[in-house]
Amino acid sequence: MRRPALRGAAAVARAAWVVLLCGGLMAARLPTGARADAEAGKAKAQVCAACHGPMGNSTNPDIPILAGQNARYLYLELKDFKQGRRSHPPMSPMASDLSSEDMQDIADYFAAQKLVPVRFNADGASIEAGSRKAAEVLCTMCHQGGFSGQNEIPRVAGQQYQYIVKQLQDFRSHTRTNDAGNMASVTRNLTDEDIHHLAAYINNLQ
Repeated sequence: MRRPALRGAAAVARAAWVVLLCGGLMAARLPTGARADAEAGKAKAQVCAACHGPMGNSTNPDIPILAGQNARYLYLELKDFKQGRRSHPPMSPMASDLSSEDMQDIADYFAAQKLVPVRFNADGASIEAGSRKAAEVLCTMCHQGGFSGQNEIPRVAGQQYQYIVKQLQDFRSHTRTNDAGNMASVTRNLTDEDIHHLAAYINNLQ
């Protein structure tokens, strides 16, 4: 008769641990004194359109949609590319010459754009399996209901399917590590099938 209680206690402890990780990540990475200028960002972001598409709506499955993304998340990712905490051959040199003001302006511009999702043609069973797995691993504890994100936690609803798959795989393999270990912990027990189901579910959210 003790097993259900133990499972309940373990679930509570796990939820508390996730909250602490998310909260610690936010507290550690909040930029101070940020002043963003969306109009200035529009001019500075023109070069980004070559890969990320007009107004940040990428149609390339390997390149993330930036439109509607949280400004603080975008700012911090640009900063990580610039400072070497995250590495990507096209992005690292693009970010290397950006000032803090440039990054804030660009982030604010893309955050103000309307996301135009590119839907992956997933079957209903895969989407439902992804929904169950998302609930199991407590995704919304950080990414919020609807996967709209918050502050430096990204919006992932409607993101490119293939990009989601790649990032989850990279977190699992520790190829991507600029998240204070939170996503590595979440993904470590995910199978490739789990990851594809999660990507199908998240991509098809509004």
